[in-house]
Amino acid sequence: MKQNFAVIGLGRFGTSICRVLATEQQEVLAIDINEDRVNDLADVATEAIVADAQDEETLRSLEIGKFDHVIVAIGKNIQANILVTLIVKELGVPDITTKAENDTHARVLARIGADQVVHPERDMGARVAHHLLSPNILNYLAINDDVTMAEVKITSSAFVGKSLIELNFHQRFGLTVIAIQHGDNVIVSPAGSDVVQLNDEISVVGPTQAVEELNDRMNN
Repeated sequence: MKQNFAVIGLGRFGTSICRVLATEQQEVLAIDINEDRVNDLADVATEAIVADAQDEETLRSLEIGKFDHVIVAIGKNIQANILVTLIVKELGVPDITTKAENDTHARVLARIGADQVVHPERDMGARVAHHLLSPNILNYLAINDDVTMAEVKITSSAFVGKSLIELNFHQRFGLTVIAIQHGDNVIVSPAGSDVVQLNDEISVVGPTQAVEELNDRMNN
């Protein structure tokens, strides 16, 4: 389903989000005060605008409150990041994702109404470390301090050839399987009857400790 996204701040993080959303054929408004950054996305985003997002009237004129999602991707300028998050919240945006520079910054963002707070640098470091230590974990994203989404490669014979009902990930590990990839074929929201094969990649979400336990089982 096509949705409307506004990305404010077109550094590496914001630019990456714009490109992915555009690839997925979503409506994307890209905003930055830097004209060169905006021009770089002119042929990618649905609309790319040079504007100072710290000015409430500017955001109001862009009808930011009508967007489904706003991503505040302003980087090192923490004051601007917080101010823009507060403005888009007050303008009625239903879902706000904001980039945090540190844990204190993240707590402030959560208190003023950010629905999701992300730490791109920290999360990337976690992904690399987990991949080095756990080759079966192909992708790793900390949703918060307690919950993780991960892609896990099936390498243990104890899991091969069994259905999701038989494996019962939810009861055994507290994990929900949201997708199975078998070669180039991806099953989203798999049924209980779907069978897991050797080297399949399963996407799971749940407690971080449960993901680590599942990874340990793959190594046994």
